[in-house]
Amino acid sequence: MSLDSHLAELRKKHQILSEKIENEQRSPGSDDLSIIELKKEKLHLKEEIERLSTQM
Repeated sequence: MSLDSHLAELRKKHQILSEKIENEQRSPGSDDLSIIELKKEKLHLKEEIERLSTQM
C-alpha cells in the first residue's frame, strides 16, 4: 500500500468517526464514555495523519 493510499484510508476513517461522534451526541440516550472513546480514536487517527503527512 502506498503512503498516499494509506493516508486516504486514514482520512476516510477519520471522517467516518466524525460522523459517528456527531450522531452519538445528537442521540438522546448517548453514552458519554462511548463518545470519549470515539474522540480518542479520532484524535489518534489525526495524529497519525499529521505524522505521515510530514514524511511526504
